[in-house]
Amino acid sequence: MKLLQERIQKDGVVKAGNILKVDSFLNHQMDIALYQEIGREFYKLFKDCGVTKILTIEASGIGIACVTAQFFAVPAIFAKKSKTKNIDGEIFTSTVESYTHGTSYEIMVSKKFLTPEDTVLIIDDFLAKGNALLGLIDVVNQAGARLAGCGIVIEKGFQEGGKMLREQGIRVESLAIVDEMSETKGIRFREP
Repeated sequence: MKLLQERIQKDGVVKAGNILKVDSFLNHQMDIALYQEIGREFYKLFKDCGVTKILTIEASGIGIACVTAQFFAVPAIFAKKSKTKNIDGEIFTSTVESYTHGTSYEIMVSKKFLTPEDTVLIIDDFLAKGNALLGLIDVVNQAGARLAGCGIVIEKGFQEGGKMLREQGIRVESLAIVDEMSETKGIRFREP
C-alpha cells in the first residue's frame, strides 16, 4: 500500500533493536484518515471470505480492527491481556511472548463472543516474530471458528514471523513489508 509506505518513510523512526516507531500516526496517535484507507484495503483483500468477526489484541490493534470492522459490518473483538471484572464466565486463553516488551502474558477472550459459527479475520498493527498472531490463532482454534486470515499493517519481513505463518498455510496479507531498516540507512520495503 503505497500511501502507507510513504507515511512510514516520512514519519517512521528506526530505533536500535529493530524497533520501528510509528507512534505519530499508527499506534499511539492515530491518523483516522489513514486508518480508513487501511480498513478499506483489508476489506478489498478479505471481502469474499465470509468474515463474521474481526479479532485483535489490545491495545495497538484495537483502532485498526474497529475501522476495518466497519467495512465488513461485523463486530470487532479484542483479546485482553489481563483479567478484569468486565470478563465474566468462561474464556479462551493463550500465552503470548511479546517481542517488544520482552515478557510473556496470557490473552483472553470471552467464549460468548467467539463461536464455531464464526469466520474470523485477525488484524494487527505489526508482525515480527508472529507470537501475538499465534496466540490469537490458538484462541480461534479453541473456539472451533474458521480463520479467514491475518491482516497486518506493517510486517518486518526480515524477521521470521510472516514466513513461519505462511509455511503453516495461514493467509497473511501485509500492507507494508519492511525488508531492511537501520538508523543510518533508513527503511527499504519489499516490492509487491
